[in-house]
Amino acid sequence: MRMALRLAARGIGSVEPNPAAGAVLVKNGRVIGRGWHKKFGGPHAEINALADCRKRGNDPAGATMYVTLEPCCHFGKTGPCTDAMIAAKIGKVVAATIDPSKHANGRGLKLLRKAGIEVAVGVCEKEAKLLNAPFMKFASTGRCWVVLKWAQSKDGKMGWAEKNKSRRWISSQASRRDVHKIRRRVQAILVGIETVLVDDPLLTARPETGKQPLRIVLDTDLRIPLNCKLLKTVKKAPVLIVTGRNANQGKKKNLTAAGAEVIAVPMKKGQSDLSYLLKRLGKRGVEQLLVEGGAKVITSFLKQCLADEVVIYIAPKVLGEKGTTRISRPMAKLAQRSNLCYREIKKFGVDTRIKGLTRQAVKQLAIVAG
Repeated sequence: MRMALRLAARGIGSVEPNPAAGAVLVKNGRVIGRGWHKKFGGPHAEINALADCRKRGNDPAGATMYVTLEPCCHFGKTGPCTDAMIAAKIGKVVAATIDPSKHANGRGLKLLRKAGIEVAVGVCEKEAKLLNAPFMKFASTGRCWVVLKWAQSKDGKMGWAEKNKSRRWISSQASRRDVHKIRRRVQAILVGIETVLVDDPLLTARPETGKQPLRIVLDTDLRIPLNCKLLKTVKKAPVLIVTGRNANQGKKKNLTAAGAEVIAVPMKKGQSDLSYLLKRLGKRGVEQLLVEGGAKVITSFLKQCLADEVVIYIAPKVLGEKGTTRISRPMAKLAQRSNLCYREIKKFGVDTRIKGLTRQAVKQLAIVAG
């Protein structure tokens, strides 16, 4: 099963919003076939494992298949994996965890049992749920998985006071490459209007190949410039402007004419109701949302307990008076190791990345905090 999990991890960044999945076929104590879900819309892990098995000249009949997620039993972009497994006369299926989706939720395993295939569930269940945490949450609740990301200096500053373009970035190039991997796996990226006004970002995943995430801007008063990079590239990647219900209708028409989508959400204590927004995004199929806003936006998500995953890049720089936007208390508190579960600390060039899940995310996954 651990081999299947390692195979599944290869698909992260290419299969979303589908789950990453891996499969290993074993017969007479020997691995006779392996596979993983490689690309959204492509064959699932079970189908690739069966194909690999036959390519090697092996017969899958009577073999045990280890899968990281309950096999699908419905028609989607591909046919049901359960049908292929039954036709191949698999003897036993060991699944790490069930698929909580409405079209699955144990149905695939029931069909396998009905066909006379022995089924076991729960091997490496925690690891499987962590691997596909965003999918597991979205499939069971319809709410998107929220990733908060920020870069900071050693003394807790998130920006430069100087307008020098060479000092635009706090984090290293290696860290920025890692951020683009995260962007590649999400369906939407969100920032506040201040980030647009100060940085004029593109918010695309590089290299700019394949489907790009929806780019979202929180802009209560519709201050976004019509000549910003987001609106100039709206044909390459969609732009969604989130505003208040009393927004200027003339500005709204101009933004719509420029190709952006503008939606109004209710206000909560003078700010956009983020919980309401997340429900709207979930209904339109946004499984993972990356929040790259400044301190104000990130703090809003933290205060409302809406974050699931946190990724912090800490550069070995002391900006002192040249630095701006010190991280707020909620952000600083969360950055402490004791407040993140399943923590991972890794070096990216000279930077240190701290990554972990919030306690409410772990509770949602129904696994033990680690």
